[in-house]
Amino acid sequence: MSEPEKSGNWEREVLEKVALSAVKEQRTARHWSIFFKLLGFSYLFILLFLVLGWIGDHGIPIPGKHTALVELNGTIAPGETSADEVMAGLQAAFEDGNTKGVILRINSPGGSPVQSGQIYDDIKRLRTKYPNIPLYAVVDDICASGAYYVASAADKIYVDKASIVGSIGVLMDGFGFTGTMDKLGVQRRLLTAGENKGFLDPFSPENPQQEAYAKSMLEEIHQQFIKAVRDGRGNRLKETPDMFSGLVWSGAKSITLGLTDALGSADYVARDVIKAKDIVDFTRQEGFADRFAKRFGVAMGKSMNPLAYAGSIIR
Repeated sequence: MSEPEKSGNWEREVLEKVALSAVKEQRTARHWSIFFKLLGFSYLFILLFLVLGWIGDHGIPIPGKHTALVELNGTIAPGETSADEVMAGLQAAFEDGNTKGVILRINSPGGSPVQSGQIYDDIKRLRTKYPNIPLYAVVDDICASGAYYVASAADKIYVDKASIVGSIGVLMDGFGFTGTMDKLGVQRRLLTAGENKGFLDPFSPENPQQEAYAKSMLEEIHQQFIKAVRDGRGNRLKETPDMFSGLVWSGAKSITLGLTDALGSADYVARDVIKAKDIVDFTRQEGFADRFAKRFGVAMGKSMNPLAYAGSIIR
């Protein structure tokens, strides 16, 4: 082979190697770029899921004995603070082998008598199943009506002197629009199968028989509430004529009446009563997606049939 041909082949081979090397480098760079992009997206998705609550955070158990904490905040009702959520937190707290005592910290005006009764019964069940683990209710700003129903199941109730406690009563509220409809010339056309199917319909005139029936039903639920308080508080309760009338009292006054036991915060109860100052939060954290689905479902149900969601409220 002549020298020019050799020289041409050599240059061509070098150019091919350079080109192939450049292609490989581009491929490698592209692969690393894709890898880091995927890594970045994964990090952002995990961070987003944690912020929105889509990934559960059950907490990391600490060594040694501790005080378990479960929060009860806001209205006690499905879609808000439900019995299922509170009971799940209490169940996990009692099942933990290092739990020395449980604090149910309450800041709630009350809510559904059914949901409140379910939590009350579950506390009684857990105390029977785990007799060596005490449960104390600690009140922040308010523990009224259905929330007090729940608290009365605790071994003791601790309050701040300015807490609001009580409201042992039941109500069923609504509106009447018949006068407004008359002024607007609107007629109510309600068809039912069953004379009481339109029970307390807000667009129909008042029905004395239905009102009397509703009051008797509320009185029955009220007596269930009173019995739960008497069973839970026992001889500590110093009953007065207005104790079960729906009135509320300050934390300081509630101690005098035997509705609660003493002044104290969650830290105080953990440190000086339970004797386990380390507090582990077992409150069930519902994810954003679950909350949205529940609220959307309830809102849609109410918009389609508002009377189907009417009921008695302990508050």
